[in-house]
Amino acid sequence: MSVDFRQRTPGELARMIWRRKWLIVLPALAVGVAVAWVVRRLPDVYESTTLLTVRPASISTSAIPQLSDSDLTIRINNIGQQVMSRSTLEPMITSFNLYAKERQRGAAMDELVEQMRTRDVKLTLNTSRNEVTNGFVLSFRGPERRVTQAVTEALAAKYVAMQMDAAGSESKNTKEFFTEKLAQSKEQLDGLDKKRLDFMLAHLPSLPAGEAALVGQLGGLREEQKARISEIGRLNDQLAANTKYIADLSKSNVQGVEEFIAGMQDPKSTSAYAELVKRRAELKSEKGQLELTFKPAAPEMKAVQKQLDEIQGQMDEMVEEHQRKVAEQRKRLEDRVDPRLTSYRGEIARVEGELKRQQSLLAQTEAQIASFGQRIGGVPGATVGLEAINREYLSAKAVYDEMLKQQQTAEIGADIAGRAQGESIAVIDAASLPEQPVAPKRPILMLLGLVAGLGVGVALAAAFEVPRLLTIQTTEDAEHYTGLPVLVTLPTLLTPREERNLKLRRVAFAFAGVVATILSAPALAFVLTRLHIIEMLANRG
Repeated sequence: MSVDFRQRTPGELARMIWRRKWLIVLPALAVGVAVAWVVRRLPDVYESTTLLTVRPASISTSAIPQLSDSDLTIRINNIGQQVMSRSTLEPMITSFNLYAKERQRGAAMDELVEQMRTRDVKLTLNTSRNEVTNGFVLSFRGPERRVTQAVTEALAAKYVAMQMDAAGSESKNTKEFFTEKLAQSKEQLDGLDKKRLDFMLAHLPSLPAGEAALVGQLGGLREEQKARISEIGRLNDQLAANTKYIADLSKSNVQGVEEFIAGMQDPKSTSAYAELVKRRAELKSEKGQLELTFKPAAPEMKAVQKQLDEIQGQMDEMVEEHQRKVAEQRKRLEDRVDPRLTSYRGEIARVEGELKRQQSLLAQTEAQIASFGQRIGGVPGATVGLEAINREYLSAKAVYDEMLKQQQTAEIGADIAGRAQGESIAVIDAASLPEQPVAPKRPILMLLGLVAGLGVGVALAAAFEVPRLLTIQTTEDAEHYTGLPVLVTLPTLLTPREERNLKLRRVAFAFAGVVATILSAPALAFVLTRLHIIEMLANRG
């Protein structure tokens, strides 16, 4: 069965503290003395302050643009970053011999710069309304009054100088920026102007200004086209009629030639040709009878064949003679010049020439109509393209005019910044010479040391007493954890010798505690000095 832990009464806790009083008092004395000794040896820290404010421009605000309050705050913050940079603080540490002890101990320059930036230099912005910067207080803490004042003056001078440099550099960069942008805008504007001119030259026939004239010319060309087509139709009809006349006349002449040829006597119808045919038939009959008796190579056969060949030759010669005469007559008749055909062919040649000329003129007219139609059809596109270029040109012109205005303003601002007539940071209150040290807060640090010592003592006492809480030490513990009543308690029985030894042991422990306290105080002070714990607390306070 588990039993709950017995809660101690305030009286019991007081008896525990009293029993371990020396474990609490001696560490508290040791720590308190060590801290007090270290605090007494801490150097005095002086603080010098200076008030800086933003001086308005010395010329009319209507002549130059003024920075807004937020922009001015940003500029001051940026200047503060430059002033607190290592490149600025390190030369000041060297020239004013700041942190001499730390440098002798071998502290890194980066640590000293960070210490000066975060601990010793303070910048308090004066934001009296709407978080807008009106001015700021600059302060520096150091161990020497004169040096502290000199460092504060140097930091204030850095703020003033860097603000002037920043204003001049910003004005110069702004001027160069707008000059460059103005040149780019001018180049773009010139390019658009050239683009517009090239577009107008390329679409000169289709420009909106000539649309009415193009429509009038197109109407005239269409009328001319109709006239050409009508003339070509008439010439085609005339050409077809003359061609028909020539064909009919040529056919009539051919029929006359054929009739004349047909009227010539055919040799096959003459008696001489008929006699030769009769004789050839007789010889063929005779040859047939001889073939029954003789061979083809027989003289009789050869004689008959020779007669047949002679007769056939005569017949062929008569036919060829007739054909030659027919050909001569045909050629003579065909070569005969017909004045009517010559007249018609001349007329056809003239009509064909005129037809080709009219077709060529019609093709030219149709090409002109197509060209004018294309030009008229291109007028809307050219109008849209030209309007787009004009809009782009006007937009670029507006940008150029705005850039020109801003560039002129930037030049005025650069001139004003060069003459230091613009807004600037000015020192209102010079760096003060401190009279009293602002740190360390010795009473508070000593009190903190005493509290820390008491804490150490209480921790030691707890280390000895907590294990006792887990065991049965009193009759109350016995009754609580056993659940039984305690009937009798027996005290510790010691002999006189044991009592003397107990007293001697207590005296020895007390003496050892006092010696440990006396020895630990300087040692603890040495450790605190080496670790710079009290110094860091003092600087933070």
